[in-house]
Formats: sequence, structure tokens, C-alpha cells
Amino acid sequence: MKTNVLEGAALPAAVDMEKALIRKVAWHLMPLIMICYLFAFFDRINISFAKFQLQTDLGFSDTAYGLGASLFVVGYVLFEVPSNLMLYKVGARRWIARIMISWGLATAMMAFVTTEWQFYGLRFIIGAMEAGFAPGILYYLTLWFPQNYRGRITSILFLASAFSGLVGAPVSGLVLGHLDGFMNIRGWHWLFLLGGLPCIALGLMVLTLLKDRVQDAPWLTAEEKTFLSSRISQQEPHKSGSSLFAAIRIPGFLTLALIYFLIQVGSYGLNFWAPQLIRSAGTESPTIIGLLTAIPYICGAITMVVIGRLSDTSGERRKYAAGLVALGAFGFLCAGIFADHTVFLIVSLGLLGAGVIASIPIFWTLPPKLLAGAGAGAAGGIALVNCLGQFGGIVSPIMVGRIKDLTGSTTPALYVIAVTGLITAALLLWGLPERLRTRDARSET
Repeated sequence: MKTNVLEGAALPAAVDMEKALIRKVAWHLMPLIMICYLFAFFDRINISFAKFQLQTDLGFSDTAYGLGASLFVVGYVLFEVPSNLMLYKVGARRWIARIMISWGLATAMMAFVTTEWQFYGLRFIIGAMEAGFAPGILYYLTLWFPQNYRGRITSILFLASAFSGLVGAPVSGLVLGHLDGFMNIRGWHWLFLLGGLPCIALGLMVLTLLKDRVQDAPWLTAEEKTFLSSRISQQEPHKSGSSLFAAIRIPGFLTLALIYFLIQVGSYGLNFWAPQLIRSAGTESPTIIGLLTAIPYICGAITMVVIGRLSDTSGERRKYAAGLVALGAFGFLCAGIFADHTVFLIVSLGLLGAGVIASIPIFWTLPPKLLAGAGAGAAGGIALVNCLGQFGGIVSPIMVGRIKDLTGSTTPALYVIAVTGLITAALLLWGLPERLRTRDARSET
């Protein structure tokens, strides 16, 4: 009887073949996916860079600006789950391409806003059009990579968001400063055009270059397709249902959603308040503040890669995620203690970034594991976890701002976020079902 070459090889050779196959798949998929994810993250935050010129030109109040900015989240949350259910029905490649093209068009249209109602409407539409992208990508990766490689693959994906934060600020400054008035177009118009129009081209590339299934990949041999498909299916638990409601009833689902909500409270606390903390500690130069703000993202990016590999090697996800969240909580605590000492504050922010930022990709290895085999419920369930987590992005800025208004300092808010981080770590260690306590199959590094 003929034996499959990959499966029939000696164990060391088979391991090497598997690693080579995973690298081959990653090189074909991840560069394009990471570029798409980078633009997705940038198009979320570019409104903050355009704020001053936009408000000056259109005469918007801070209230109008704040309402428009928040309407993005409203549209995103309302359409997140329906979007991912459609992704499951029509195929990931087509639906991700649709998301890219539609949000690119909507973002570019921001350059033509002249009234408050146009601003409100487009911000809502951009959120609605982008809804489902991040969880859709995460679901798509489960179709191509076995569980024991998902930690490092997810970490690589989330590096794009870190790079977006690192690159987005200086590039936006250059666009606003040097393209303002070019071809009689304002700088903030260029910012939205250059953020939106490339997404249309990227959407067309997704439609052309990505494939929905392993079996559809022309760059894999028949043996590679068979082997990779079998490795993915072997590591998936038994089916748990075929609908979103069935997925919600799986023990541990709502706990995962709560955990991600609490992680996002810390993440948005960093994203929205790090520059303010650095300024309050005594640094006045906007350039220096921008460079120092990049430090937690650099630490987070490095930790993502290191911990992603370690978690794949050990097969341990839950404990690594808990440890990272606890590290982030310690960073928030230290940031409060050293709020008036710039050097120690920056060290604290580095710890905070290494913990909070790196915990997100490790966390995202857990929902696919819980929802594996749930069919449409897996796509919708992953989207719902992300959707519920986004409320942390609403709660955190409001909470920090309110505490600052009441006390005159952000320090008490940092302590509150530190406590939520410890609660999150406890939930990861002791609040999840047995299905998520077991280690994944280990991979060889």
C-alpha cells in the first residue's frame, strides 16, 4: 500500500517537512493579510490625527467631533456578528475583499465631508463596513494553520497593529504638514484619501490572491494539501453545534467575552492616555512625546513574537495569557506610582505594553479552540467575542476621563485598570472550562 510521503517519513524528517510547509503557507498568506490589517488599524485612528485641521475647517465643536468618533464603534458593534455570519456563507476571501473595498471607499469619502451630519453618517458607515474584518481574519487563519502554530501566526498578525501605531503617527504628521495645499487639497483630505484608496486595491488583491480552502491553493502539491488538511482536522475538537446560539451556550464562551472586554479596558487605557501621562510627567516636546509613546508598542511587538513562539512550543495558551495580563496590571500600578518621574514612568509603560499588547494575540488562540467544529457558530462566535470586547474601548476612555475630572489626576484610574488586569488574570487561570485548560499539541521550534 502506498504511503503518503509526508505522513510516512521518519519523525524528525516529518517534523521538518511540516515546519517547511507551514512556512510556505505563511509566506503566501501573511504578507498581504498583515498589510490589510495595518491599514485597518490605521483607518481606525487616523481621525485623531486629522482632528485639528478638520475641526478648524468645518467649525466642529469637541462634542461634535467626539460624537462622530464614537459612532464608528456603534456601527462596528452593530454589524460585527452579521458580517462574520455572512463571511461563513459566502466565503472568507470574497467577504474580506468586500470589507476592504467598502471601508476604503467610505474612508476616502471623508475627504468630502462639509457638514456635521455627513461626518456622523460616514463615521457610522466606516464602522459598519469594517465590522467583521479582524475576527474574519482570525477565523480565516484557523482554516490554514494547525492549532500548534496559531500562537506565533496570530502574534505575527497583531504585529501589524503595533507597526501601524509606530508608523502611523510620523506618516500622518508628514502628510498633514507637507501635503497640505498640494493640488489645492487640504492635508486632512490627503490623510483620508491615502488611508482609504489603497484599501480598495488591497481588496482586489485579496479577491485575486487568497483562496478559501487549503484544497484550492495552486501553490500546494496534492500531498501537501492532504497532509495540511489532516493536521488541521486532527487537532480540532468534536463539533459543538452549527449556529451562533449553539456557540453562545458552550461553557466558557461568555467568560471569554468578559476576559476580552477587560483586556480591551487596559489596551484602550494605553492607546488613549500614554501621551497624556508622558506630558504630565514633565515632557513638553511633541516630537519627544511621540518617540516615547512608541516604547510600549516596541516592547509589545517584541513580546508578541517571543511569547507566541513559546506558547506554541509548550502548547500552553491560558497561563501565558494570564501572565501577560498580570504583567500589564503591574505596569499600570507602577505607572500610577511613578506618574511624576519620566524615566520610571517610561519603564512602567514598557512593562504595560509588553503585557497588554502581547496578551491580545495569545488570547485569540482560545476562542477558535473553544468554538472549533461549530460551523457558522465559530465565525459568528469569534465575531461576538470581539464585538463584546470592543465595549471596553468605550468604557475605558470614559472611565479614565471621569476619574480625572473628579480627582484632578489619572493615577486613581491607573490603579483601577491594574485591578481589572488582576481580575482578568484570575479568570484566565481559574474561570475557564476544562476544554480550555488542556494544552494544545506542541510544535517543534
